[in-house]
Amino acid sequence: MRIAIDAMGGDFAPDSTVKGAMDAAREWSDTQIILVGHQDRLRPLMTDAPANLILHHAEDVIEAEDEPVRAVRRKKDSSMVVAGRLVHDKEADAMISAGNTGALMTTGLLVVGRMEGIERPALAPIIPTMDGRGVLALDLGANMDAKPEHLAQYALMGSIYREKVAGIAKPRVGLLNVGTEAKKGNELTKAAYPLLEELPINFIGNVEARDVLTGACDVLVCDGFAGNILLKSLEGTAGAMFSVLKQEFTKSLKNKLAAAVLMPSLRGMKQMMDYKQHGGAPLLGLSGLVVKSHGSSDSEAIKNGVRQARLAIESRLTESISQEISGKRVESI
Repeated sequence: MRIAIDAMGGDFAPDSTVKGAMDAAREWSDTQIILVGHQDRLRPLMTDAPANLILHHAEDVIEAEDEPVRAVRRKKDSSMVVAGRLVHDKEADAMISAGNTGALMTTGLLVVGRMEGIERPALAPIIPTMDGRGVLALDLGANMDAKPEHLAQYALMGSIYREKVAGIAKPRVGLLNVGTEAKKGNELTKAAYPLLEELPINFIGNVEARDVLTGACDVLVCDGFAGNILLKSLEGTAGAMFSVLKQEFTKSLKNKLAAAVLMPSLRGMKQMMDYKQHGGAPLLGLSGLVVKSHGSSDSEAIKNGVRQARLAIESRLTESISQEISGKRVESI
C-alpha cells in the first residue's frame, strides 16, 4: 500500500512529519511512504531513510492562516494539494496531513473528490472514553451547519467505520442531544431522529454530552458546530485538570510523595486521553482516504496516523462506505 504524507503541514513540520514518516516506514516495510514537500527542506532530514520512504517534490505550502478555498485553488503545487492529487490519481491509497483543516476539507472536496451519494464529508476523530473503547464522533468541525439527511449519512458512515476498522459488531450509534427523550432537542435533532431510526444501524437514541466519556455509545452523531464545541470543551477540561493536579502535587513535600506513588497511574490516564495515540481523524465521505492529524502532531502522532490509515486501507473502508451508500440500505436518505 502507498500512503502520502503532507510533509509541510502542521506546527512542527517538516521535522516532525519526516521523523514520523521514517519511523512508520521502518515499522511497516510493506508500506510505501510518500513524503510530499519541498525537496530542499526535506532531503537534509532524510538521512539513512529506508528504501520504502520516497520524496515527491511540491513547490508550495498552504499556511495555517491561508483562506482555505483560495489557497487550494491558487496553490496548486502545494504539498497538501499534491498529496490529494496523488490519492485522486490512484498513485496513493491514502493521504495524511496535519495542516490547515479548512484547506484539507477543501482539498478533499475539490481534488480528491466527494463520494457519490454523500452531500457533505464529516471529520470523525476518536474521543477517548473511560472504558478504553473510545467513541467515533462525527462531524466535529468539517461542516458548521447540517441538515437531518447529513446526520443520517454521518450515522451510517460512522457505523461502517467502527465495524470495519475497530472490529465492533453492531456498534451503538447515538445522537448528541440535550436530553435522552426522542422529542428533545432543536429542529435539526428532532428531524434527524426518525431518519436514524430507519437506518439499518444499532441506533440507541439520544446521548447527552455528560455521558460521552463513560462510553455510552460507539458512534456519536452531531453537526459540526456542536461537535467542535464538544471536542474543544473536552480538550480544555482535560488540560485544565492535569494543570491543577500538577499544581497540587507540587505544593508540599507530602503532596510530592503522594505524586510519586500515583505517577504511573496518572501517566496512564494522560496517555489514554492523548490525541497522539489515535494519530488523526478520517474525513469520511470522500472518494479516497484522507486523514487529518492534529495541528500540533509530533512524530509519534504522524506514525500513528500511518497506522490508522493502514487499518482503513486493509479493511477497505472507503469501498465499504461507497457500497453501502449506493445500495438499498440508504434509500431512506
